[in-house]
Amino acid sequence: DEDDKTVVINIFIDPGKRIYVRRITFSGNTKTRDEVLRREMRQMETGWISNKDVKRSLTRLKRLRFFEEAMVDVKRVPNTIDQVDVDYKVVERPSGNLMAGVGYSQTQGALFDVSIMQENFLGSGKRVGLTFNNSQVYTLYRFSYLNPYTTINGISRGFNIFYRTTDSERANLTRYTTDVYGTGMNFGLPLSEYNFLSVGGEFDDTILRTTDYTANEIYDFIDKNGDNYRSYRLTSSWRHDTRNRVLFPDSGVLQSVSIEAALPVSDLNYYKINYKHNWLYSLAEDYILLLKGNVAYGDGYGDNDVLPFFENYTAGGPHTVRGFRGNTLGPLDSNYRPLGGNLKVVGNMEVILPVPFTENVRSFRISVFVDAGNVYAASEDFDSSGIRYSTGLSAIWLSPVGVLSFSLAKPLNDKEGDQIESFQFTLGTTFNW
Repeated sequence: DEDDKTVVINIFIDPGKRIYVRRITFSGNTKTRDEVLRREMRQMETGWISNKDVKRSLTRLKRLRFFEEAMVDVKRVPNTIDQVDVDYKVVERPSGNLMAGVGYSQTQGALFDVSIMQENFLGSGKRVGLTFNNSQVYTLYRFSYLNPYTTINGISRGFNIFYRTTDSERANLTRYTTDVYGTGMNFGLPLSEYNFLSVGGEFDDTILRTTDYTANEIYDFIDKNGDNYRSYRLTSSWRHDTRNRVLFPDSGVLQSVSIEAALPVSDLNYYKINYKHNWLYSLAEDYILLLKGNVAYGDGYGDNDVLPFFENYTAGGPHTVRGFRGNTLGPLDSNYRPLGGNLKVVGNMEVILPVPFTENVRSFRISVFVDAGNVYAASEDFDSSGIRYSTGLSAIWLSPVGVLSFSLAKPLNDKEGDQIESFQFTLGTTFNW
């Protein structure tokens, strides 16, 4: 319109044709049943194709522990213009029936492990395990079972039975030993695609024993509470997980809150709350920023005014603040040995680096890191000046004989009495990213 100096714009949108998924197929799963893969699908057959749902389905397959790799191929159906077939191809990981091995940890000493473990029992996706672990710190016998799909809606159910002995002196802690047997059951409920709720119950019986060099604090605890405790606990946790893989992820967030509380009928009344947050972000090609935080708190209630000392949190070592000897940070007993605390604060920042001379390596990682953290006793207030810092280089290798990890660290603000351990390594033990 020349008079009004305006124009009319007509926009025509050609919607085109909807593309439907005729069939979803799977290949490469010689042991795993099709139904185990199909229940992970977010893209449905006969529905409109969604690139988002196809990709999410692929990610869920990659997150299953019994596949080394998963790929997807979308093919147009011959002689049609609006139909495709979606084929997921997987490479199965040897699930193994019997594993035996040895390892070494500077915190636990020599490790001997025999386990009959099936992550994918009879191709059903159920996990069944019978484990025997022996180290200088503890001996463990355990049977465990987990069905991740007790119902078609994804409600999981698991239980375990165990017997464990512990020698705390070997873990660099105050001197005592425990014999514990127990059992537990839990149920998991998916709240949404990325949120998961777990609830359960546990029972255990603990026998506490002293040594020739046990500290006065332990004797005082025994005088007040005895040396045999039965505990009935309720547990609950919430987890938010958007990581693209469980092992060596390179993107996503994992955060969780867990709560456990001993019921009033227990011999010792206490509760524990634990919050963890892991965040991965791609800085550039093959460079990944990993931020981790962990805050945990526990206390007694009712007739117990403090958290039992054998439930204390510890810090120092490969999984918390590297460069400091395992479990040695925080309060000391009357014999000047680490006692642990009821408040734990730990933070880690890592930059994961590309592995030189290799491409697409998913069994080896190197990184530079800065660690910070400590534990505090119930009788003292949190003091940020007590936080210990360290920096260094770390590497983890998923080797044929187990997980090998090492770190070379330098404490940045160690104080008099701190136990320094610049080089730390473990072989054949578990780890978390």
